[in-house]
Amino acid sequence: MLNDSPDVSALRVFLGDAQSLLNRAQECLQHFQLIGEDADASDCLIHTLASLSDKARGLGLTQIADFCSQLCALLAPVERRNHLHGAALAIIEACLSLLAWQVELIDPYDGTLNLDAEEQRELLQGLDNALLTVTQRCGQAV
Repeated sequence: MLNDSPDVSALRVFLGDAQSLLNRAQECLQHFQLIGEDADASDCLIHTLASLSDKARGLGLTQIADFCSQLCALLAPVERRNHLHGAALAIIEACLSLLAWQVELIDPYDGTLNLDAEEQRELLQGLDNALLTVTQRCGQAV
């Protein structure tokens, strides 16, 4: 939520930037779907989510900022970056869809976003479990 006197122009800039960043994140996701283990796409996705987090935090949009930060934390370890496929990829796609939906629900005049974060928590837990399962399976194969 923004402070008592929101800067509507800053909010509008954020909404445009957020849309561009979400489009870039979708492009990264498409690379994973086509290529699989792509270090550049992984780095791009993490950097894009971190940028979105920073921009959201700058306007006090903590739900979006925290969600992006938590996604980055789950995706950051190298052993997880190399296994973004299958169920993990589907959950990342769901996370990006949720983020896009949340950005659209931000009130363009006062910056409020009053949502329950339960869906975010469920997606983050699902992604963590999917990545853990894949990395454990790959660790056994080595």
